[in-house]
Amino acid sequence: MSDLVLRTRDRGVETLTLDAPHNRNALSAALVRDLAAALSDAGEDPDVRAVVLTHTGTTFSAGADLRDPPDPDDLVGLLRQIVALPKPVVARVAGHVRAGGLGLLAACDIAGASAASSFAFTEVRIGVAPAVISLTLLPRTDPRALARLYLTGERFDAAEAARIGLVTAAGDDVDAVLAPVLDGLRRAAPEALAATKALLTARVLETFDRDAADLTALSARLFASPHAREGMTAFLERRDPRWVL
Repeated sequence: MSDLVLRTRDRGVETLTLDAPHNRNALSAALVRDLAAALSDAGEDPDVRAVVLTHTGTTFSAGADLRDPPDPDDLVGLLRQIVALPKPVVARVAGHVRAGGLGLLAACDIAGASAASSFAFTEVRIGVAPAVISLTLLPRTDPRALARLYLTGERFDAAEAARIGLVTAAGDDVDAVLAPVLDGLRRAAPEALAATKALLTARVLETFDRDAADLTALSARLFASPHAREGMTAFLERRDPRWVL
């Protein structure tokens, strides 16, 4: 069992729980590696009908770990792995999601969130852009809403996340929201699920094929910029960056 990803199973549904509460499940190199390994095992196991991706603590994922960031190619690989996995992947969010964590959420086929969850694309506030995660977000989320949320970094709630297509449904009890989803997946034939998912994800995978290299290069360039150094330093020092008016 991974140190950072817990694995449990109930009636064919494999639950992978991000378990790095010390850094709010930030996407570190280690977490990305462990999650990729857990997904690979679930994808190859004929007894797994579907995967639930959830979290311990109050945060689904705080985005990239600024102290131990993953290689951009590894993050691209993880997002593509979720999209291409032959089993449906269902996100269960009962907390906050920030920056890169939203790309992880958008990679999932179905997402449920508690009404108390909150979301924000905070990249512009530390001097970078939501580049790599756009591979999953742009094909699946309302573009006019993303324009505002990408450019301002403002926080939004679960109802807005559902309205723009980032999550499938939200409610006071996320497990009640997802109960009919998991029941439906358990009733579906495995080969039919795989074929249907392939229909749904074909255009998203085309986006990876076309744009992944350019967006990875953009991400690397921005993270190496003076603005990013100032933004990340300010974040870690809990102050405003120098450009704030």
